[in-house]
Amino acid sequence: MKKLLRRAGTLALVAAVIGALVYAFRPQPIPVDIEEIVRGPMRVTIDEEGETRIRNRFVVSAPVSGRVLRIDLEPGDPVEAGRTVIASILPAEPAPLDVRTRAEALARVGQAEATLGRATANRAQITQQLEFAESQLRRYEDLLEAGLVPRESFDTVRAEARTLREAVNTADFEVRNAERAVAVAEAALVEAGGGAASGAAVTVRSPVDGVVLRRIRQSEAVVPMGDPLVEIGDVADIEVVSDLLSADAVRINPGDRVLIEEWGGDTVLEGRVRRVEPSGFTRLSALGVEEQRVNVIIDFVDREEAARHMGDGYRVEVRIVTWETADALKIPTGSLFRSEEEWKVFAVVDGHAEERGVEVGQRNGLEAQVLSGLSESDRVITHPSAAVADGLQVVEQ
Repeated sequence: MKKLLRRAGTLALVAAVIGALVYAFRPQPIPVDIEEIVRGPMRVTIDEEGETRIRNRFVVSAPVSGRVLRIDLEPGDPVEAGRTVIASILPAEPAPLDVRTRAEALARVGQAEATLGRATANRAQITQQLEFAESQLRRYEDLLEAGLVPRESFDTVRAEARTLREAVNTADFEVRNAERAVAVAEAALVEAGGGAASGAAVTVRSPVDGVVLRRIRQSEAVVPMGDPLVEIGDVADIEVVSDLLSADAVRINPGDRVLIEEWGGDTVLEGRVRRVEPSGFTRLSALGVEEQRVNVIIDFVDREEAARHMGDGYRVEVRIVTWETADALKIPTGSLFRSEEEWKVFAVVDGHAEERGVEVGQRNGLEAQVLSGLSESDRVITHPSAAVADGLQVVEQ
């Protein structure tokens, strides 16, 4: 009897040791990060730095050779077209005109008149386009009320009409600038031909309304005709220019929505792409790599709000929206990996990792759109390590 008890105790001890070894060396669940598949808004953007600039800039130059007196205007001072005195120039003693000099003066007048004619014709052409666009807009308003056209088509026509209105304003500026250029050229011819023996100062006035952006010439000095004196612009007429990689620029279209951030304020300003310039240029990156870049011009939706806070040459960050939806089935991009030339994830089912193939749509830096392979409320492993494999037990860490 004692032998049986001793043998039973030995067997129990051996079983306990074996059980302890099995328990100690059994596979342990792998700790992983787990995310749940959800539906929600998703947006794909192209992010880049940008810089504000005044759309129409005017450099006021000396109309005659002579001694320019000290310019007292400071950057930021407001100016009015035809009223604010930019500078006063004491003309130099006129030299007798020979045939070539007079011909050159007359040629400058003719050149300025040709520029005026081209600007006038351009304004007339844009005005006709605007009239047609506004008639289209009125027609689309009626069709929209009747439910015959989608809202997107109406927004496109309205944006085109708004762009043409701005183009007409720009054309008006060009015509006025060309008219003043003709006046300057004619004045130069009169001064040269009639002489300025009296020594009266020539007053240079602002050609447009705006503010002084830059004072190129400040101290009194002798300047030749055409020497730049002051740069003028309207700070309320600002835009954003951002140079993007050409591979990104081909994905952008005029009218695309833009989010303007990191401009110094707490709010996000809205913008619209006005133009993707057709010509690119080469620029060295911070790593010394040559990149092909393309300028993208962006308009502020609320230009007055932007002008209250920013001026010319301010740095901003732009996020150009290339795709967005309010209802997308999405997962973190960190859960995706490539296997057998397709996208896959590790889904978590009953505490075990299950490798699944998924079809992915749009992607941004943080999320990816799931087209098939997963359902809402499924759980996936994010940033799976090399230890994770199909069928292994996992636990959320």
